[in-house]
Amino acid sequence: MARIYTRKGDDGTTGLLYGARVSKASPVIEVNGAVDEAQAVLGLARAEAEPGSELDELLVGIERDLWILMAEVATAPEHRDRLVPGKTAVTDDMVTALEGRIDDLTTRTAMPSEFVVPGQNRRAAALDFARTVVRRAERLAVGHVPSQSLAVKYLNRLSDLLWTMARWQEGHTHVTARQATRGGRPR
Repeated sequence: MARIYTRKGDDGTTGLLYGARVSKASPVIEVNGAVDEAQAVLGLARAEAEPGSELDELLVGIERDLWILMAEVATAPEHRDRLVPGKTAVTDDMVTALEGRIDDLTTRTAMPSEFVVPGQNRRAAALDFARTVVRRAERLAVGHVPSQSLAVKYLNRLSDLLWTMARWQEGHTHVTARQATRGGRPR
């Protein structure tokens, strides 16, 4: 059985795809750390979903996409020519698929026109939490991933999808900021 520890990172570095090593404090590692964190929060939302449900399957697909995104981010610029679209590099089709899911969910769920107070249920709260972590990953990625990368575009669209998914999981029981100031909490 392979050991989980390699001791290679004991010097404060970590390996990139195709062999280069960088400091664990590197901006690209910060990006990947935020994406990894988002993936873990998506796991919390998935743990609240019915196995095999539409939500479960959608979240598994997103988590797989995030592995692709992290592989791309963890590739040194001199090795970008080795990336494989859809396997180790984000593609336009991956971004378009997110847009399609957003469009589908907005036709099936009444979307609020005001700010929403997160926490209507555990699934929606986890999705809102994941959205904020994805937004942080997006902010970190700007300026730290190559301009030809679609990682920032994917993260931007993913945060929109996660907001939409949270509203979908709330159903028609959104609590808006205006309701919250009046103490309202529809159930």
